[in-house]
Amino acid sequence: MNSVWTGHRKAWALVGIVASFAITVTSPAEAARRKAPAGGGYGPPTASIVVDAKTGKILQGENIDAPRIPASITKVMSLYLLFEQLERGRISLNTPLTVSSYAASQPPTKLGLRPGSTIDVDDAIKAMVTLSANDVSVVVAENVAGSEEAFAQMMTRKARELGMSSTAFYNPHGLPHNPPNITTARDLSILGRAIQDRFPKYFAYFETRSFQYGKRTIRGHNRLLGKVEGVDGIKTGYTRLSGFNLLTSVNTANRSIVAVVLGGRSGASRDQKMAGLIDDHLPRAYAGARIAPPVVEGSAQPTMVAEAPAPRPVEPAPVQAPVRVASATPEAPMAQATTPQPAPERKPLDLNTLRPVVASAAGASSTTTPSSTSSVRWQKGQEPLPLNAQAYAALPPQAAPAQIPASQKAALVAKIEAKPVEAAPAAQAPTKTASLKVEAPEPKKVERPAVTGWVIQLGATDDESKAKEMLDSARNRFGKLLGKASPFTEKVTVDGSTLYRARFSGFSESDDAAKACKQLKKNGVNCFASRA
Repeated sequence: MNSVWTGHRKAWALVGIVASFAITVTSPAEAARRKAPAGGGYGPPTASIVVDAKTGKILQGENIDAPRIPASITKVMSLYLLFEQLERGRISLNTPLTVSSYAASQPPTKLGLRPGSTIDVDDAIKAMVTLSANDVSVVVAENVAGSEEAFAQMMTRKARELGMSSTAFYNPHGLPHNPPNITTARDLSILGRAIQDRFPKYFAYFETRSFQYGKRTIRGHNRLLGKVEGVDGIKTGYTRLSGFNLLTSVNTANRSIVAVVLGGRSGASRDQKMAGLIDDHLPRAYAGARIAPPVVEGSAQPTMVAEAPAPRPVEPAPVQAPVRVASATPEAPMAQATTPQPAPERKPLDLNTLRPVVASAAGASSTTTPSSTSSVRWQKGQEPLPLNAQAYAALPPQAAPAQIPASQKAALVAKIEAKPVEAAPAAQAPTKTASLKVEAPEPKKVERPAVTGWVIQLGATDDESKAKEMLDSARNRFGKLLGKASPFTEKVTVDGSTLYRARFSGFSESDDAAKACKQLKKNGVNCFASRA
């Protein structure tokens, strides 16, 4: 019996030796394949957020304040600073940017620029948007700020000015760095809204799906463009530490959202998650005129609150309430919107809580989303009209009466119906407004044409003369486009503040208004189309 047991032990020992030898001679590639867990070895949980761009409300959120590495979404802030230079007239789209040896030495993904050569600003923007070119990102940084480090400091300062309180940048492209660029889903949603509000003319670059550079056709990585209805940008991102990231803007005829997905296991699963978020939450977004003020520099962090019932028209403020006039200047600080509940307290960033993500063994230094074998097939119809930034005056805060419940405060800034409800003159008794027809004598108004069908709104201001100037300027610049349209101002009262809408009427069909507004946006004029 002992001899039999001894024989078995020898046999098993021989099998073990053979197995060990087989593992030893396995190729490194095979060993890596065996070692890599299915799904890319994803570690930390994903983070995501969906924000209604018209109201600032959070429609969905998952780990929205957890620190995450943005990867190539970093380039959105780099482009923000480049657009700022264009807006200030310091450079033009034809300005040549000089390529340094350091910029040319950046790892892929890259355009392959040679030291001493130049690239014009227009091509630089397209290369960063589509190819996510790391060499071009450094070219931009060095030409704008003198060095990559100085530019990164500008990026972080700009993040603070926009209210991105949990974001820090150390390079302009998002490649691995110690410490890494760091952000949150919430902060990236702020950036996604801000770049549209501030630069509607240049935001159209993010719709670029391919461009010609020399003899090469450069194609983009954003697989949702042209496949998911309303998607008009903006940027993908990937490194092994970050996983697969995506910042997306969606604008349809009457709804607008910004969504973020961070830390996806693969490009395909990230795209599927984003498409699902759009399908679930776009129909729930507010379909009326924009309520939230623009996201601009120098203001406090944009107020984003949990979803509340849709805003409803409000009665004019009591006569005794002080009237606060809104500022029409875009650079003015934004008003602090009244929220149903205080924003959650921000926790300090702890970089030690970040765990590596091994989403792919290939391209460890790349910030480019690797190609996915499974294609995305979400076609829903015609490309809709983007509703990028809209010129709305920021409303300063006004203390609500103590007896108003907190749940009703979110409705204080609401969409005003087509026929305005005006506050009664101070010297008279309150005017009855149940029929939306003011019976008390009123001062002389601007003649308003009969409004039917669809209108285009250019903006709203506290000064009627400025609203008229806005209309006159548009009419003079785009006489052929607006020749048959009728300009008029419309007075509205919101929370005791009086605004004058600058509008053009005379569009019988929604497509006519949408096409006209699209042409205006291409020329840097904010607008949106709505039913009269």
